[in-house]
Amino acid sequence: MKPPSKPTRPAQTYAQPTPRVSRQKQAKVLTAAERAAFLAGRPDLKPKS
Repeated sequence: MKPPSKPTRPAQTYAQPTPRVSRQKQAKVLTAAERAAFLAGRPDLKPKS
């Protein structure tokens, strides 16, 4: 009986696996100037105090 042949892997049939990355976008932290400019245009978001 013939020994089973080793499976030959086809060259690049599938893309190489990539490391998993978070699907959620990273939050952008605003500088004090950017925050002030943003809140100036959005009076409904100003703090209650």
